Amino acid sequence: MSVLESANAAGESVSATKSSLTALTLGAIGVVYGDIGTSVLYAVKEVFGSGHVPFTRENIFGILSIFFWTLTTIVSLKYVSLVLRADNHGEGGLVAMLALASQSVKDRPELRRRLLMVGIFGTCLFYGDGVITPAISVLSAVEGLEVISPAFKRYVIPLTLVILFGLFAVQKRGTAGIGQFFGPITLVWFAVISVLGVYHIATNPTILWAMSPHYAVKFIWDFPGITFIILGAVVLCVTGGEALYADMGHFGKKPIRLAWFSVVMPSLTLNYFGQGALLLADPEAVKNPFFMMAPDWALLPLVILATMATVIASQALISGAFSVTKQVIQLGYLPRLQVLHTSEKDMGQIYMPFVNWGLFVLIVLAVGMFRSSSNLAGAYGIAVCTDMLITTVLTFYVVRYSWNYPLALCIGATGFFFIVDFAFWSSNLMKLFDGGWFPLVIGGAIFTLMITWHDGRNLMRQAAHADAFKLTDFLDAVFLAPPARVDGTAVFLTAESGNVPNAFLHNLKHNKVLHRQNLFVTVRSHEVPWIGLDEHLSFDSLGHDCWQVTVNYGFKNDPDLPKALEKLKGHGCELDPMSTSYFLSRDIVIPTIGGGMAQWREKLFATMHHNASAAAEFLKLPTNAVVELGSKIEI
Repeated sequence: MSVLESANAAGESVSATKSSLTALTLGAIGVVYGDIGTSVLYAVKEVFGSGHVPFTRENIFGILSIFFWTLTTIVSLKYVSLVLRADNHGEGGLVAMLALASQSVKDRPELRRRLLMVGIFGTCLFYGDGVITPAISVLSAVEGLEVISPAFKRYVIPLTLVILFGLFAVQKRGTAGIGQFFGPITLVWFAVISVLGVYHIATNPTILWAMSPHYAVKFIWDFPGITFIILGAVVLCVTGGEALYADMGHFGKKPIRLAWFSVVMPSLTLNYFGQGALLLADPEAVKNPFFMMAPDWALLPLVILATMATVIASQALISGAFSVTKQVIQLGYLPRLQVLHTSEKDMGQIYMPFVNWGLFVLIVLAVGMFRSSSNLAGAYGIAVCTDMLITTVLTFYVVRYSWNYPLALCIGATGFFFIVDFAFWSSNLMKLFDGGWFPLVIGGAIFTLMITWHDGRNLMRQAAHADAFKLTDFLDAVFLAPPARVDGTAVFLTAESGNVPNAFLHNLKHNKVLHRQNLFVTVRSHEVPWIGLDEHLSFDSLGHDCWQVTVNYGFKNDPDLPKALEKLKGHGCELDPMSTSYFLSRDIVIPTIGGGMAQWREKLFATMHHNASAAAEFLKLPTNAVVELGSKIEI
């Protein structure tokens, strides 16, 4: 368990020192708010650069007021005040919320199934967001070079790709070394954007009147059609808001809330209002208001700092993609992938080569296709708004069925946010053909893979169950005339507890021996983040030195089967690692015509199953103690 997780596990108790709270708050500033902190680079530019908003003093006040109240409503009220309360054993994020919501309606199987589908689709859209965010963030920072000199324009895309390649190339080394700089650098970033904002606000302090909601209401009343259109650009100011909920398990609620209200929200407000003051003084600055806030001598340092801030924002999202993928695998919606641990102390720091380079390829494709942050802004928003909408829907079921609040209160608490989210989502649908299709295609493709894998695994279980023998009856028959027994322990993995593993049948058929001790082990993943060490293992004696064992993991636990089986010591089963062998069935999937899934999905599942990482690697089995026995399963 990491230091951050330990602090959270302590429940942010009174005994926590002021220094630890400061460290966690600084960490939250670096990791949680990197994405939303860099939205100042492009949000105002996209709203006023769209050409839809008449460039008048009243409209600048109206737009800034909409920005301020969007931040207040979606981030301060929805996420910080409401959604952060919906923790799943201290964990947050869409996967944790999905598990919490599905558990709250477990007595309603059809509703639970629909919620799972909606939540899984939202999780898939996270990957679409994971492609667009690094692309638009780094590209918008490097585009600051164009403000220094138009001659730099031709270097923007190559330099962006070089920076992104470097970012993805260092992932295998882990973030432990550079992670300690995330908080301080991002804190400097927020300090700089605040100073820039204050400098321009000082030239026209009346801009602060835009905090009054009546300016937002007046703009919406005067230009309802334009308001609906520009909401697709306004939402850029809250992209990254999901991160403060997703990272709750790493930092805890209090540091995240403290960081938002003390640093992030004030800094963003000052900078947006500073950009507004600049536009009042110099309408020509609309082409890139953020970088034109800085004096000429500070442009290059600001571009460098902005690039560092966007790299940090991208790093947080990449690390999140690794974590989410691992969680989804353990929930049974993706095949096993290679997971490498980059830290001996923090089990949460992982690296997944396939996910890393898959994201990089898609990001290069996005940069190459859209070629500017303004074009990418057209692709940005749909995935984010859909996730925000799904989070609101799932929150309703948690508040209603898990917290048992009255229906009227639940509708009131989430209905307002649903209307706001729906307005932003509807507006972003207008960007569907301007690039919004891109993250949706990515999310849809991953959703197809996830559902195909989940359904295929169910078909495999059904096929295996149809041909299975009951374990207790089979052992009774075997021990009527037992074969020769050899020293050591055999661990047979089986997906269905109580049935005879194929590997056990093949071992008896080909080797005609039984080990002195035989363990029939089923590994189960549950829809909770963590399962304590004392609850990992349950077992029953089957007689004749045979045991039926169930190993339980939450979707954030790190599977380690040998370590879990050590708990059998002292209960009549003594495992010696040097004389323990693990027998696995390496199933070959045979697609068949009729029944099951569509033929193309069965073939897709067979390919995914064939290329899945070995169970031995996933469960951390010693490579020199694993025996794989093949079998064929028709689906």
